[in-house]
Amino acid sequence: MNLVLLEYEDFAHEGYVRLLGRRFEHVRRVHRAASGDELRIGMIGGKTGVGRIERIDDGALEMTVRFEAEPPAPLPVRLVLALPRPKVLNRTIAAAVSMGIREIDLINSWRVEKAYWTSPKLSEENLRLQAILGLEQAGDTILPTIRQHELFAPFVRNELPQIVGARLALVADPGGEKPCPRAVTTPVVLAIGPEGGFIERELETFREIGFTSVNLGKRILRVETVLAYLMGRLF
Repeated sequence: MNLVLLEYEDFAHEGYVRLLGRRFEHVRRVHRAASGDELRIGMIGGKTGVGRIERIDDGALEMTVRFEAEPPAPLPVRLVLALPRPKVLNRTIAAAVSMGIREIDLINSWRVEKAYWTSPKLSEENLRLQAILGLEQAGDTILPTIRQHELFAPFVRNELPQIVGARLALVADPGGEKPCPRAVTTPVVLAIGPEGGFIERELETFREIGFTSVNLGKRILRVETVLAYLMGRLF
């Protein structure tokens, strides 16, 4: 946790917060903070700043806070992601948010197991927690918008063309016809399929609405690895 994220419920009064639960335990056990120490803080949806611990014991942490700086700028990318396995979903959401991605569309694909859509990992509560973990890692404060589209064709054919607009539209695929571009200067809509890639019919649907299929070389990579590779290469 590189940033302690605060919410309105944490404030005892203006400029003074009281923390319990996960964040308190992390500060106490991992940071091993004591009274008088200062921590990096941020207000969800707002600025970052500094918190000075006034009291910490086995039950709670209290600190005075001041907010000074804007959060980091987001990446100019909208991520369209074939729903990963539930165990992988948490890591991927946290990683995407830590990189500065603020719009994520989770979509279906032929290779996505139907059971994935019933996983509790897709609950609003869990997705928000994973996003918060990503923000804490990166020192950011702005929660992403995460949308779920259980039907592939209605979203890709009807909604995605309006989302793309003038943006660079790329779909990552092991057999993509072009190498992924480097250091782009325009906003991007990026589609990433399951670990085996989208099937050909799905790829053709993306191509029909203006996407270019791009490859990352010969290796088949895990979803979270592909995401990190592409963000480093594109931006």
